[in-house]
Amino acid sequence: MTIDQISVFVENRPGKLVEVVELLGAKGIDLRAMSIADTADFGILRLIVDKPAQALEALKAAEFVTSVNKVLPVLVDDKPGAMAKVLRILSDAGISIEYVYAFITHKPGKASVIMRVEDNDKAFEVLKANGVTLADESTIFD
Repeated sequence: MTIDQISVFVENRPGKLVEVVELLGAKGIDLRAMSIADTADFGILRLIVDKPAQALEALKAAEFVTSVNKVLPVLVDDKPGAMAKVLRILSDAGISIEYVYAFITHKPGKASVIMRVEDNDKAFEVLKANGVTLADESTIFD
């Protein structure tokens, strides 16, 4: 199962990040996960939100450059070595990982991780076959 991640290109200068976050907040859109990677001139803000279609519409209306990617939400046991196990499964299956970031979950004993991989379908099947839990939208947004 994949979910939509919104990427927003943001100028690397004071106030631009808060513009995005305030805009979404004003529209009643809840941030569930957020990551930013920057260069000297701009950043790529990656967002998981409770209302992706509305967020995308609001961002485009405010003239932000956006894109949408499908990502895997993975629930990992919250204990040492658990993430390494998941990464080993993917590595052994020959699946490249583009990036990973974590977010807070309400599931006791679990850590939530967003993964962007080269082949979502293959990764889903391999992880499922190895007993790794993938989150669904209700797990993330409720």
